[in-house]
Amino acid sequence: MMIDILATAASVGFDPDLATRAYLDSLTGPARARSDAYFEGGYWLLLWGMLVSLASAWTMLRSGWSASWSRWAQRVTRRRWLQPALYALPFVLVSSLIVLPWTIYTDWYREKQYGLMNLGFGGWVGEQVTGLGVTLVVTAIALVIIFAVIRATPRSWWLWASATMALFLAFGALITPVFISPLFNTYEAMPEGRLRDQIIGMAKANGVPAENVYVFDQSKQHDRISANVSGLGPTIRISLNDNLLRRATPAEVKAVMGHELGHYVLGHIWILIGCVSLIFLGGFLLLWWLTPRILARWGERWGVHVPSDPAVMPLFTAVLAVYVVLATPAVNTLVRTEESAADRFGLDAAREPDAFASTAMKLSEYRKIEPGVLEEAIFFDHPSGRTRVRAAMRWKAEHLAELPAAQRAVMRPAPATVASPMR
Repeated sequence: MMIDILATAASVGFDPDLATRAYLDSLTGPARARSDAYFEGGYWLLLWGMLVSLASAWTMLRSGWSASWSRWAQRVTRRRWLQPALYALPFVLVSSLIVLPWTIYTDWYREKQYGLMNLGFGGWVGEQVTGLGVTLVVTAIALVIIFAVIRATPRSWWLWASATMALFLAFGALITPVFISPLFNTYEAMPEGRLRDQIIGMAKANGVPAENVYVFDQSKQHDRISANVSGLGPTIRISLNDNLLRRATPAEVKAVMGHELGHYVLGHIWILIGCVSLIFLGGFLLLWWLTPRILARWGERWGVHVPSDPAVMPLFTAVLAVYVVLATPAVNTLVRTEESAADRFGLDAAREPDAFASTAMKLSEYRKIEPGVLEEAIFFDHPSGRTRVRAAMRWKAEHLAELPAAQRAVMRPAPATVASPMR
């Protein structure tokens, strides 16, 4: 994004609110309308996605399919602990097929319509098949664990299942950078150079134990800029996508990487695992209380009689679908709070407030830039562009005298554009 210098600010007189307005006003006309329409449409996708999940669950229960899959697993093996894994195979495959039209619309057609998808339909299907394979394995393992806990502790399984899921989440965070992410993208060491040295320098200065920086080819999927510090212990790695290198200035790359390093330094992965485990706790408690009551009324019709039967899974997914939608404001607030803390850390680490603000404007391609206060609180899992630009300009005002002369200017980006026109 080209930066126009409007005026040179002295150590006093810099107005962060005016500077914020200058950035926000650079997104106008069709670009802003397209961004708002895309993001606001996502509000309805939450509701419709829940209804699609409920319809899928009802179909599997009412038709008797779920009960027949459980009986099939029992015929295949007498090992009760293995039966949920076998049940997972038809459950995942059939439920994925039921919702496939909805998935095609939300994940491919709509993204293509707004110019946010680079994959053709065939390429997208290929990635979906890979993702389906991962889902089959993960679901099979998870169901073995959860139903073993249900059988062993029928009165308190909600508590022990939540603790088990916390361990499962931590294990997932450990292996994802090494075994899952490379299934979808190619990771290569970032070429040596000044920018790579600056990123590693920031990492070392903040105690991030990473000796290399990886670049992954996400441009084959879309043009969104992205980076992360992922993994746990020996699998920790710093990664950024090729879009960030292609579309951002060196200062903007530093601003983004400062934010991502903040997630690691502030321990957000552990906080997130803990909080998600508490969310699981609420969901499992709801299932523990509600499932026997629902089965007492409709279980005979469905061929499902006890919560320890894997055939209950469609009912579990239906209850959790409603629970997740109702919990969305709380979950979004949790994530948004962590993102805001990482923003502050990144500003201190990279000391590139205008680069941070211009990057926030780039993200307006798919995030509404100026939502209402309540709208942001409910639907945004990251701070809005307005919130981020304002934070950057206030940081700049507080540290103006410390910045190099070249950074003391009042900046305004050129009019923002999206990656490609809506089709």
